[in-house]
Amino acid sequence: MDAGRTQVIARAAQLLRAAGTFLPDGASTTELATATGLARPTAHRLLGTLAEQGLMDRDPATGRWNLGPELFLLGAGAAQRYDITDTARDLIDRLARDTGESAFLSARRGDETVCIYGQEGSFPLRSHVLHEGVRFPLGVASAGLVILSHLPDRDIDAYFARSNLSMAWGETHSEPELRRRIVSTRTTGYAVNPALLVDGSWGMGAAVFDRNGRPAWALSVTGVETRFRDERQREMGELLLNSAHTLSLRLRDSAIPSTGSPRTRA
Repeated sequence: MDAGRTQVIARAAQLLRAAGTFLPDGASTTELATATGLARPTAHRLLGTLAEQGLMDRDPATGRWNLGPELFLLGAGAAQRYDITDTARDLIDRLARDTGESAFLSARRGDETVCIYGQEGSFPLRSHVLHEGVRFPLGVASAGLVILSHLPDRDIDAYFARSNLSMAWGETHSEPELRRRIVSTRTTGYAVNPALLVDGSWGMGAAVFDRNGRPAWALSVTGVETRFRDERQREMGELLLNSAHTLSLRLRDSAIPSTGSPRTRA
């Protein structure tokens, strides 16, 4: 396949991933072009082609784009191979029940994490940083930080060589700051996000490992700052680690492959 065709496929994939972050309301052509760094005419042309194949759908009244029906059919087939939600559901529900916080399952996809399941806790004040379908780069939010922290050192070095998170996420996500949090995460086993994304919104995460011992998913809890004092962090950290360990053992003997794919260029 020549470079031009490869680039078209990569751009189309970028648009599909970007559209997933605008669910359920959809996105305008301009919003998708901005999110992917594509020129608007290029984005519009590719979106039209994806729509012809059923991979994108455009609301005729608003002009907003959403993921298309063909993706549902493809996703239903892929879920039989990759979806671990049923395997993890009772653990996530128990985390939400025992902590009172919202609990989530995220999967690694290349240089990102994707939230794939969530369960609200009983505490009435909630953080709304995480929700199903939202994507963050590795190192951003507790799920992304804990997965990054448990990668081999050479993989972490390579990630920093190709990524500059501080440009989009501020100096709290500069390489020195992230490396400091990686050391802390490796010491405790769990990651803490002390309101780095939204003021007053905290999160904690623990890594779930695939059959090859690589961090491919993460369990996390999120809530308001007053619920994350030091002693309670340790309690929730232990709950997260125990739940993540249980899930890792379940997956080790399952037929589900890792979702933590090696990085592919967009």
